[in-house]
This record gives sequence, structure tokens and C-alpha cells, in this order.
Amino acid sequence: MGYEPKMPPEILYHGTATNYIGSILKSGLNKRKRTHIHLSVDWETAKRVGERHGKPVVFAVAAGKMNEAGHVFYLSENGVWLTETVPAAFLTVIF
Repeated sequence: MGYEPKMPPEILYHGTATNYIGSILKSGLNKRKRTHIHLSVDWETAKRVGERHGKPVVFAVAAGKMNEAGHVFYLSENGVWLTETVPAAFLTVIF
């Protein structure tokens, strides 16, 4: 995709459906068939994304700590933050 690594904000957000909470808290966020995990700068956007998949849940992602631990982040042209994986240790359910 040609993105350059960027320093992310301390906290980013990921929205999905509530039926995925258990597996995400166990194994983190994985890109599966996608090229990257998509993250938002605000929880409202993440909530709207989650609503597309059912009843939404929003995770706060400790992106700053992930970056310090060596995880790489990219910022797409449309303002979506991208990374390859988010280990469960960096996730918190906010609602």
C-alpha cells in the first residue's frame, strides 16, 4: 500500500459486534483476510463501524504503548489508522 509508519495517538478505537467480545479479549484483533486492522481516532466513528456488524462494542486500543513495544502504525489518506494486529493486552472494552 506504500504507507509510511506514523506515530499514533495514545488511544485509538475499534468497533465491532458484541458477539466477538470473547474471542477478541482472548486472542486480540487479527487482520484475517484484510491487510490491516482498522482503527479510529474517536469512539463515535468506531461505534458506527460496529453497528454495521450488529449490536456494537467499542474497544480502546493503547496505541501509544503498542508503538513503544514495536508495533507499527500507518495512517491512510481517509484518516483511518492501520496496524497488523492488536494483542489483547492492549485492549479495553469501553462499551
